[in-house]
Amino acid sequence: MKAVILAGGLGTRLKPFTEAIPKPLLPIGEKAVLEIQIRHLARFGFDQIYIATNYKADYVESFIGDGKRMGVSVKFSREEKPLGTCGPLSLLREELDEPFVLMNGDILTTIDFGQLLKYAVSKPSDLTVVTKKIRTPFNFGSVQIKDDFIVDVEEKPDLEIEIIAGMYLMKPGILDWVPNDTYFGIDDLIKKMLESDTAVARYLMSEFWLDIGRIDDYKIAQEAYKEHFQEELHD
Repeated sequence: MKAVILAGGLGTRLKPFTEAIPKPLLPIGEKAVLEIQIRHLARFGFDQIYIATNYKADYVESFIGDGKRMGVSVKFSREEKPLGTCGPLSLLREELDEPFVLMNGDILTTIDFGQLLKYAVSKPSDLTVVTKKIRTPFNFGSVQIKDDFIVDVEEKPDLEIEIIAGMYLMKPGILDWVPNDTYFGIDDLIKKMLESDTAVARYLMSEFWLDIGRIDDYKIAQEAYKEHFQEELHD
């Protein structure tokens, strides 16, 4: 089974760390982010991994190698210019001939990729978007009103929102939507599909998930490694 990992981002929100090391190679515990992702995919039978690179591509390619030490086959697809979160798929048209996972290279997750695949294949859509419900602080008091009078107040309630988790299960037909040699984001893809009344499926995950986008997230990731990944990835 096949998966594509997007590993070409600049990681600007994680400077100064990413000035020397590309974000997917930042160490989390005893492993790099990208290595944790590949090993987790391998647990569920994803043994052909394509890594889309751009920023510091040589670093990524030399560190990961051919994937044999992780029990998979790794191939690299280097962008000559940034192509966004969906555009890199245009460079892999001939390779992606079966349902595949697409995921951002800065995510830590314990998602069951096997269940995701089973669910997505059953849906009449070429695209299944993985979502996650998160709670986020709201910095203002909330009031309930009736007839211009306040009837209740809640001080700074948390908000629960459902977000795109940076992971997708795609069928080969999705490639018909992706232009060649053009910056094209996943948001562009979803909007185009919705505008044409084309179904987009959603898979609400319940497992651990963390987007390592900021310095604070990177610190959280170190603790998450001990709790969720250290035993699983112990060689």
